[in-house]
Amino acid sequence: MDKIRHVPSLQAMQALVEVADCGSFTLAAQKLCLTQSAVSRQIQQLEGHFNVALFIRTSRSLRLTAEGEQVLASARSILEQLKNLEERLAPQERPFRIRMHVSLAVRWLLPKLSDFYLSHPEVSLAIETVATEVVEPASDSDAYILYLPQATSDPAYLTLFAETLVPVCAPNLPGAPRSVDELQRFALLHRSADRQAWFEWLAANNGKPLEDYRHIPFNLDELALDAAARGLGVAVTDMTLAAESLERGVLLVPFGPPLKTGGIYSLCLQPSAATHPACASVMQWFTKQTDTPQSP
Repeated sequence: MDKIRHVPSLQAMQALVEVADCGSFTLAAQKLCLTQSAVSRQIQQLEGHFNVALFIRTSRSLRLTAEGEQVLASARSILEQLKNLEERLAPQERPFRIRMHVSLAVRWLLPKLSDFYLSHPEVSLAIETVATEVVEPASDSDAYILYLPQATSDPAYLTLFAETLVPVCAPNLPGAPRSVDELQRFALLHRSADRQAWFEWLAANNGKPLEDYRHIPFNLDELALDAAARGLGVAVTDMTLAAESLERGVLLVPFGPPLKTGGIYSLCLQPSAATHPACASVMQWFTKQTDTPQSP
């Protein structure tokens, strides 16, 4: 039969992916709930179809041939495309997926989720967090929230709130600073890869250069804020993100007016999101959150 019409089975492609990922026929069989011989037969079917060896087998190792790498790449692509197609055609079978920075999820969205589910108990949200400075959209997400250094009139972006920076520290921090001059007695807490927030706040409040202060860096903003609540120093953060901690008295703003940087946090939909039956409800709820006032 013509090989163009007689394509390899999806089960065989799934077996190839699992064997490659596990590095073992035995482990792949366990994950697929098959016998080892069944998995071996599926790999043999692929090898027969393409007339190439897919693996080099020794007593101690199992590795793909050059041809096997090519077949594996195609198998991954085909299976991923089928998965995405299924989710687009039947989105009600899965949650509405949103990507965002971990600090935004913990500090802003999580305190609001109970309200969302009270309003929309039939909808499930899947929150995927990233720790990178820039939140990149993913092919398997419906929407993502990102930081923009300046406001935009692009209707594709729903502005959730504007960035407003304030210093924060623990309420019981001994000798808490009451002016920018007193900040030098404390460690400045921040994410290790980025001092921009402190740079902007100090520049706007006639502070000294960053090099004149002691710093304690963390790999996440969330850790820096937790360290501030534990009395390790003073962090600078967005007032909206710190709102719940300020209301609960876990953190306080020791001095200084809030600084509006011009930056915004925005929600952006992926093109495929429109086919999800929950899209309208999700957008309606997020739109209402834009009217939520910031804590004083």
